[in-house]
Amino acid sequence: MPAQALYLKWRPQTFEDVIGQDHITRTLRNALHQGRIRHAYLFSGPRGTGKTTSARLLAKAVNCQHPDPGIKPCNECPHCLAVNEARYLDLIEIDAASHTGVDDVRDLRDKIAFAPSEGQFKVYIIDEVHRFSGAAFDALLKTLEEPPAHAIFVLATTEINKVPATIKSRCLMFEFRRVSLAEVTERLALIAEGEGVSIDWAALELIAREGTGSVRDSISLLDQLIADPDAHISLEMAADILGTASGQNVVELAQAIIENNAAAGLDIINHTIDGGTDPRQFGRQVIEHLRQVVLYQMAGDALLDATEERRAAIHIQADGIGRKALLAAIRAFNGAISEWQGGWQPQLPLELAFLDSIKPVIEDEPEPAPRSRTAHTASRAAPRSAGRTQDDLPPPTDQMPSGAPPVQSAGDDTGTDLRIRDVAARWPDVLRAADARNPLLPALLAHATPRDLRGDLLILGVRNEIFKQQIEIPEKRAALEQSLADVLGVPLHCKVVIVGESGEHSHDIDQLLAEDDVLAFGVNELGGELTDLDE
Repeated sequence: MPAQALYLKWRPQTFEDVIGQDHITRTLRNALHQGRIRHAYLFSGPRGTGKTTSARLLAKAVNCQHPDPGIKPCNECPHCLAVNEARYLDLIEIDAASHTGVDDVRDLRDKIAFAPSEGQFKVYIIDEVHRFSGAAFDALLKTLEEPPAHAIFVLATTEINKVPATIKSRCLMFEFRRVSLAEVTERLALIAEGEGVSIDWAALELIAREGTGSVRDSISLLDQLIADPDAHISLEMAADILGTASGQNVVELAQAIIENNAAAGLDIINHTIDGGTDPRQFGRQVIEHLRQVVLYQMAGDALLDATEERRAAIHIQADGIGRKALLAAIRAFNGAISEWQGGWQPQLPLELAFLDSIKPVIEDEPEPAPRSRTAHTASRAAPRSAGRTQDDLPPPTDQMPSGAPPVQSAGDDTGTDLRIRDVAARWPDVLRAADARNPLLPALLAHATPRDLRGDLLILGVRNEIFKQQIEIPEKRAALEQSLADVLGVPLHCKVVIVGESGEHSHDIDQLLAEDDVLAFGVNELGGELTDLDE
């Protein structure tokens, strides 16, 4: 016989065992003590918070034979034992999800007139009552309003908004709440101790957090982890089995948003997902962390539900980001998780949400002037290389042809003989100088290649829009231009363009084009193609 699931084995048997719903269990116990039992109750709230369990406890208590109302249910009398063993005839449970039609309600209405078989009351528990059709609700209405004296209805639902107002008005309503992290953790610790399982407290907190306030879901996750009762369950083991990312990854991604560091953030997302973390779960963890930062900004430590280590990180990050940017990040990740449908790139929604969360680069890019057919013909008829002026060169554009090599410029308006090959030769020195001015800059410039030098305008080619945006952030662009001036001794302005990913020349041809102006002009300006390279 298969072993019983933990959430069934450890289901509360008394009102005192129900956690997180004191406002409901206290009212029900007082009603039992005073003998003021209503004919219809409506329990609503999130899944796994004790609605069906409380309904069963109420059914057991109203039929309990113990003389002291304060002890009901006693779990000792024949009626209580029959309910615990699921053989009590006067407790009828109906799943509205599979009994949605009006005929099912009519059958219930016909049978309700019969007196209880064993106890004083016949209790009907209708779970997920919002699944009833409109006709089924109409058929239930009259019976719910004037039931026999021996009948009690307990309706349970997770979507109270779908229950008609006419049904709500005829029931005593109780709203169940999500259970706090501390209470769920304590219950999990009690179950682990009862099952003889050794587990870290941090792992219990992780399980409780993944349960999102649902006691049943949290206990089911604990049941999933107990593969070997004799093995110790560490935090790392729990995170690996549950597919959650480490808290450090979540904190570092939030820090990347604060620092507007696209390269670091994208690396964290891809490293985390490649490590086996579920993308949706990672997104939920990021949302929860950012939410905690908002709560700290608004109300201080009072609303934080986190470990001491995480609290320290939240305090620091809350001082480094504005509320508007923080709310925008939460909305971006929440939208990504809500609309997530899988796909061949599971990390893509998270990457897009992250890029939407960092500060955009606002720039007004001028459209390139259209070249007339006459001017294009003239340029093809009279190629000039060494004697070209700045006006002879076509204007730079944001998109360069795929595989366009660096183009060597002749004498320019800077008053020096600086050429693009000089810039390329000194590029490693530029990277070292940039590192002293902005530590994040060299990693970005490693993806950039000097493509052209037009007067005092240096054109850099990158293969990704992200690197283009990051390099052209004003402070990074200023650091780059100052580094170029330090190394080359010439003040230059920088422009970043995107180059294609296919059709690249070999290194030898790139070098040849960099050394020969005429050949470079024929390939890049006139559309020529090199078919053979004679050594």
